[in-house]
Amino acid sequence: MATPDFVIELRKHIGTAPLWLAGATAVIRAPERARVLLVRRADNGWWTPVTGIVDPGEHPADTAVREALEEAAVSIRVDRVASIGVSRMVTYSNGDQAQYIDHTFACTYLDGDPHPADGENTDVRWFDADNLPDMRPHMLARIEAGLADEERARIATTTEGTVAG
Repeated sequence: MATPDFVIELRKHIGTAPLWLAGATAVIRAPERARVLLVRRADNGWWTPVTGIVDPGEHPADTAVREALEEAAVSIRVDRVASIGVSRMVTYSNGDQAQYIDHTFACTYLDGDPHPADGENTDVRWFDADNLPDMRPHMLARIEAGLADEERARIATTTEGTVAG
């Protein structure tokens, strides 16, 4: 994900020290609900749902909508909170450290021609929900939560995916 301006400004004051940031993940279903939209990250090549950092004062659901348009050129509807979780500490190649509280949302695709729209991703593609590409376990757990037919959000752990919540 591109570094938001507010993070760049904070880094001028704190250097690479750990930041606590809010993030949003949009698990985007096709209207027929059998497919999910994923993006292939330019920085590491992994397939993931659309993700992004919540801007100051922004509602995490609005972040999911904004990031879907910015990253994949699609309009979505946020249907429900699917899970809330905390990431492990991330150390980026430049030494910056951050930890995220992630808000994963189950979303429905409305319109748009999916394609990499902002340079953060090299591909955008629909996948059958039962035939997803290899991906990191925490991202797979977010997708599973987003695709689950549940009313209650899951409480995600930092090590094993999700726990009952």
